[in-house]
Amino acid sequence: MIELQLLQAVRLKGRIAPADLSATIGEDPATVDEAVASLSASGLLMTGNSLRLTTDGRARLTELLAEERAGADHVAVAAAYSDFRSVNADFKALVSDWQLRDGSPNAHDDADYDAGVLARLDRVHGQATPILAAAAAQIPRLATYADKLCAALEKVRAGETAWLTRPIVDSYHTVWFELHEELIVAAGLTREEEADAGHA
Repeated sequence: MIELQLLQAVRLKGRIAPADLSATIGEDPATVDEAVASLSASGLLMTGNSLRLTTDGRARLTELLAEERAGADHVAVAAAYSDFRSVNADFKALVSDWQLRDGSPNAHDDADYDAGVLARLDRVHGQATPILAAAAAQIPRLATYADKLCAALEKVRAGETAWLTRPIVDSYHTVWFELHEELIVAAGLTREEEADAGHA
């Protein structure tokens, strides 16, 4: 399982520092270091200041994801992803309203406006939670996303609003994007197909 978790985490991040990988996949650093060394020796990972997938690593990940998908109830996964799509539309609107106001960058100088936008995040989170639970019932690996979303949400609630959209940390938006990517793959679709259908 750690091979799939690790390769998928590197794919989703694009590149990631070895020291950050254990926190990303929620595994013991020593276990992750051992797995990284093994995957690197097998030619699946490029190591250095950051980890990246090799061509063979991408091929191996595709195989592992297909095996995982084959063991899931396709109808249940499709239903969970269908439900996610509608909540995703609400979340995208929320992020847009947080970043822009009346077509211009939000200066975040109106506390009432910002509070109104952030209040919607609780509603989105409440809608997403049972959807994620349904998806994780089929693909247990996805359960870690619930913890990541909760962690980011708590930081936002505590006033650390950078954890809503900041791209270089596991902000709510970063985790949400990665979860979306996971559900697309779990449903047997591609990001390109979803973009063409207006769901990306």
